[in-house]
Amino acid sequence: MEPSASAPSRDEILRAYFREQARVCDEYGSPFTARLIESMWLDYEAGGPVAALIADWPGSPLADALTMRLCGALHAAALTGRDPALAAEYPEQRADYSLDAVWPLARALFARERAWVTEFIRSPPQTNEVRRSIALLPGFLAFAQACPNGELDTLEIGASAGLNLGWDGFSYRTDSWSWGPDGGAPIDTEWHGPPPLLSIVPRIRARAACDQNPLDINDRDQRLRLRSYVWADQHARLARFDAAVELARARAIPVERADAAEWLTRRLPQRAPDRGTIVYHSLFLQYPPRATRRAIAAAIEGAGARATPEAPLAWLRLEPEGVLGGSRESPRFLVDMITWPGAVRRTLAYTDGHARAVQLLAPDSGA
Repeated sequence: MEPSASAPSRDEILRAYFREQARVCDEYGSPFTARLIESMWLDYEAGGPVAALIADWPGSPLADALTMRLCGALHAAALTGRDPALAAEYPEQRADYSLDAVWPLARALFARERAWVTEFIRSPPQTNEVRRSIALLPGFLAFAQACPNGELDTLEIGASAGLNLGWDGFSYRTDSWSWGPDGGAPIDTEWHGPPPLLSIVPRIRARAACDQNPLDINDRDQRLRLRSYVWADQHARLARFDAAVELARARAIPVERADAAEWLTRRLPQRAPDRGTIVYHSLFLQYPPRATRRAIAAAIEGAGARATPEAPLAWLRLEPEGVLGGSRESPRFLVDMITWPGAVRRTLAYTDGHARAVQLLAPDSGA
C-alpha cells in the first residue's frame, strides 16, 4: 500500500485560498479587489502586517471569508475617514487608481491600526447583495399567483440588514422585460430564458426577518460597515446598495436578532390562515451548523404539513448547488422552491453569487 499524501500545511491552505479568492474577484469583475488580495498574500509570505493579523486565525479561511474581512476593513477605513490618505487613493475617489499607491497605505494601516483591524475582522462579512432579488423574483411571483387574491406574508432568514425585504419596491430591468415601479432601486442582469410572471403584482400584508447579527442601517457606522463589504471598484453594486438602503430606511422594517431555526419554530405556527407565507433566503444556508440547518428544514416542513389551499407555504432559496443537494464541485447557484400543500419542489433558475446572469427554466424543466 502506498503511503498517504501528507496533509497540506497551514501556509499551503492559505496560499490556495488567497489565489482562489483573487481569481474569483477577477471573474466577478473586481480587478482592484483581486490585486489587493494578491498584495496581502505577498505581505503574508514576507512576514508583514498581514501575517501578524492572520497567522493564528483559528477557523477555516474559506468558511470565514477571511480575505473579504480584510478587504472590508480597508474599505471601511476609507469610507469612514479613518484613513483619509487611503480614501483619496481608493477607486471611489480615483477612477485612475493605482495599487502602487493604494497598497503601501493599506499595509501601513494594517500595521498602525492592528487592534482596530483585529476587532473589525472578528465579524463575518454581510454583503446583503440586492441584485440576488432579481433571481428570486420568479419564485415570488409564481407563489403569489397561487395565493388567494395574491396576498402573502414574507419571512426572510439570514437577512443581514434587511435590504432584500423591499424586493417588490425594486425596479427590475433586463433587455427583454421589466417589472416594478419606476424610480425604485435599480436591479438589472443578463437574462436568459422566458420572463417571469410579469402580470402578477403580489399584495404583501406583512414582512419580517431575522439574523444572528443584524446591522442597523439607521446607524451611520453600521451602514458604512455594511457598505464596506461591497467591492470598492464595483460602482454599479455600490449604487444599488445605496438605493436599497434608502428604500429600507423609508419602510423601517426591523430585522430581529435571532437564530433562524428558533425564529421559524416560533413564527410559523402563528402564520395567517387566510393568505400565503413565503420563507426565503439567499447565500445563507451554507453558514449555519448542520444541526441548525436540519432544524430550519424541520420547522418549515412541519408548517408545510399543515398548509392549506387558503394558506399555502413556500420555501424559496438561492444557494450554491452543493448546499441544495447537488454536486459540491458545481460552481452554479440554484434558485429552488418547495411549495405546500404537496411538498412540490422545483428548480426555477441558475445564477451565480452576484446574480450577474440568470437562466430561468421553463415550467416543465424544473427538477
